[in-house]
Amino acid sequence: METILLTQLIGGLYGLLAVIFGAFGAHALKKKLTPDQLQSFETGVRYQMYHAIVLLVLSFNFGFDKPIERYIAHCFISGTFLFSFSIYGLCLSTANGKKLRFLGPVTPLGGLLLVIGWALLVYSFIAPIL
Repeated sequence: METILLTQLIGGLYGLLAVIFGAFGAHALKKKLTPDQLQSFETGVRYQMYHAIVLLVLSFNFGFDKPIERYIAHCFISGTFLFSFSIYGLCLSTANGKKLRFLGPVTPLGGLLLVIGWALLVYSFIAPIL
């Protein structure tokens, strides 16, 4: 039951923040970021929203009584945080002239967790018929 609530809460929070960050990027950052940085920022927002929706769908379809279901949720929660928020940090810090270079390797780690989450989701669908 705890994982269902966590997944719903984080999914809703990620969705809320994706809308806020999307508006912030489209309006407040348009003049501060280069076109490439703005595109990167928008990629972070887009992936955050995709995974917010996925988390909400999973929370209403999974009982989280199987370990693989919890692993999927945790991969999506952690991966989204690392992927999207490291992109935001890189874009904003670069725009302020103090690029946080340590965030560079964090983005692909977040992406890897997202890939693992999707792979586990696919596996959870085919495992019963194998």
